[in-house]
Amino acid sequence: MANRQEQPWVEISDLLEDEAGPEQFETLLDRLDPGDLLHAVFTLKPDEQRALLTRLPPERAAELMEELPDTHAADLIEDMPVDEAAPIVVELASDHRVDVLAELDTRDAEAIIARLDAEDALEVRELISYPPDLAGGLMMTEFASYPMSQTVREVVDDLTGGEQDYSLLTVHYIYVVVRRRRLKGVIRLRDLVFADPDLKIGDLATDPLTVRPDADLDDLEFFFDEHDIAAVPVVDERKNLLGIVRRRAVLEALTERAESDSLKAAGIIGGDELRSMPVMLRSRRRLAWLSINILLNMAAASIIAMYEDTLAAVIALAVFLPIVSDMSGCSGNQAVAVSMRELTLGAALPGDVFRVWRKEVSVGLLNGLALGTLLGIVAWLWKGNPVLGLVVGAALAFNTIVAVSIGGTVPLLLKRFRLDPAVASGPLLTTATDMCGFFLLLSMASLVLPSLT
Repeated sequence: MANRQEQPWVEISDLLEDEAGPEQFETLLDRLDPGDLLHAVFTLKPDEQRALLTRLPPERAAELMEELPDTHAADLIEDMPVDEAAPIVVELASDHRVDVLAELDTRDAEAIIARLDAEDALEVRELISYPPDLAGGLMMTEFASYPMSQTVREVVDDLTGGEQDYSLLTVHYIYVVVRRRRLKGVIRLRDLVFADPDLKIGDLATDPLTVRPDADLDDLEFFFDEHDIAAVPVVDERKNLLGIVRRRAVLEALTERAESDSLKAAGIIGGDELRSMPVMLRSRRRLAWLSINILLNMAAASIIAMYEDTLAAVIALAVFLPIVSDMSGCSGNQAVAVSMRELTLGAALPGDVFRVWRKEVSVGLLNGLALGTLLGIVAWLWKGNPVLGLVVGAALAFNTIVAVSIGGTVPLLLKRFRLDPAVASGPLLTTATDMCGFFLLLSMASLVLPSLT
């Protein structure tokens, strides 16, 4: 039996039952490394997770919430009384605060925003107006900025004096401004520390690299690939400093997008899923696509039913049906992956369907011939019937061409009609390659049935 110290979620549950004080919870959490802490939290029931957040001081609860996926944090906040949720939300970094509130429905979000002070509420409403995958939606407003007339000594004294709360300042720059907000330059903190204390920071600053609030995630990814900096300031058309986007925030957003696309491709629609979520919610999200998939698979199975007599006469065909459909599906999925990547990078547009199709057909011809020849030889050697080998090989070759044609073009067509290619491309490809593969193999076998029996 596992030691209780190896099961911190059990200790947390015991403390919750004993109505322990905040200090005991903090002592327990301090003992855990981040990975063990997250595992312990996700092992708890949702009600226990919410109870844990309310037993911790708001600052510590906010630290814990920032480690959780935004959708999961929002689910916890949504079912908490506003009086308990608002103090925690106040302590979140501005970018996390907006991300969590954006996941709530409007009524719940407004109830919490109403508990913020006027300045924080205005800031939240401004940030939440940006789409989450743009620089405006990813930026945080905790940064250090000073007028260019101040000296190095004055800035260092301010940073180290403890009068300002820089606990959320996680990057290593200060920004030099004029007229309170207009960005004029940037200084690395290490350059500031070793500079002449009497030097004005305006003379020390270098020209800043900036992005606009409408820069999208791909633009930001390219920017940080090109520039080795920890954060980039976001400015409006007048060069007013609005916030900063951290490299870390961009990497997290890219990871979330990839995970979201993966979940959609797997047929999980409606957001991220964690096993700590309610069973009924998880079931609904999975059934959303699985129920449709039943009909698609029935359509593919109907092809087999049409050729029942052919299958009964040549049982060996049943062995090759899944091989033809699966191998073609693999080729098609490779084409889907390339099209999705090119759409993301801007290397392909929805109008490039014909160009993409021509290029995929070229690859499909070569790979179809290679794979068809290999499978045909295997079928011939296994049953000693060259006609069977020819039928099986030809079916795989033709179906590979069909699969890459569909896989390469369907994401572009879906994008043109404003549908999400991550959701539908995979299932459409699978159904189409199954139907075509079954039809090609069984129809060709029917034409030469006397030579196969």
